[in-house]
Amino acid sequence: MKNILVVDDSALMRRVICDIINTDELFRANDVCRDGLEAYEKLKIANYDAVILDVNMPKMNGLELLEKLHEEKIKATVIMVSTLTTKDATTTIMAMERGAVDFVPKPMNIIEARGEEFKNHLLNVLRAVLSCNQEKRNIRASEKYASPSINHHVAPKNIPGNKLVALACSTGGPKALQSVIPYLPANMKAPVVLVQHMPKGFTKTMAQRLNEISEVIVKEAEDGDTLRSGIVYIAPGGRHMLVRKTPTGHKIVLSDEAAIGGLKPCANLTYQSLKDCDYNQIICVVLTGMGADGTKGILELGKHRPIHTIAQNEETCVVYGMPKSIVDSKVADEIVPLNEIAQAIIKNVGVK
Repeated sequence: MKNILVVDDSALMRRVICDIINTDELFRANDVCRDGLEAYEKLKIANYDAVILDVNMPKMNGLELLEKLHEEKIKATVIMVSTLTTKDATTTIMAMERGAVDFVPKPMNIIEARGEEFKNHLLNVLRAVLSCNQEKRNIRASEKYASPSINHHVAPKNIPGNKLVALACSTGGPKALQSVIPYLPANMKAPVVLVQHMPKGFTKTMAQRLNEISEVIVKEAEDGDTLRSGIVYIAPGGRHMLVRKTPTGHKIVLSDEAAIGGLKPCANLTYQSLKDCDYNQIICVVLTGMGADGTKGILELGKHRPIHTIAQNEETCVVYGMPKSIVDSKVADEIVPLNEIAQAIIKNVGVK
């Protein structure tokens, strides 16, 4: 049974979150804290499999707690609970930069808090993150008995002409992207379209944060944007992002059609929209995330356009779901650790 610490300044929210967690026989949530300072004192002396952490709290907020844990090298698997406000979105993105693995949108009222949507989201994230952590421990434990693992690297297909990078990620993505996007050169010979599963508001904040630390331009995609090399276009939370060929170039089309499998944006739709484009090759990149979004779209795209697919390896994923689906479907051309993803992209698209 996994032991979960719940940290929130609202007694009611602490009770609701504990009740939700305790409905699953895999988890136990008996310990709670009212603020980050209390949590810090607990985490110094006790080990928890995961910490559910509020953003705004007195004495020490969620971001300050993460910074303290990092300074003192106290390990914790932290999942943030954040309201859908601009202020909290900024703090949450910064929290994930500082080590939080994911976040769950905080309900606006007690009715939503006791609803199935919040319950399912919270439990799904816990299951995915803790399951992946267990698999990594199993891998490390068996390393001394196994033959050395070999990363699957291949030379690019050297297809000339215009190329596009299409990247998808989910759980653990905001942190992972900080090890990829800032390492892409401004003169790379391709635009990037990026789907990260996040609610409305958070994608804009993430784009702004990445833009501050990157050579390439990073922006939340807008309807009608013309794709240009050296620019990363992030699908807005709550809208699907498609790419359409027009007489004046390839343009972004934002769609309000229904969520696909609960996902909006959905990477499968983005990949499928690229089958009618004029790019000579699509470099498909799939990073950490639960589920299998991206696989169906890439398989369909590969029937129509030349593709080269790069998957993040299991050892460096927060959740080895989306990349695993790519690997299991035999569509991965390269399987590389997170810190080599940017170089694999550059190798395939080149620079001006």
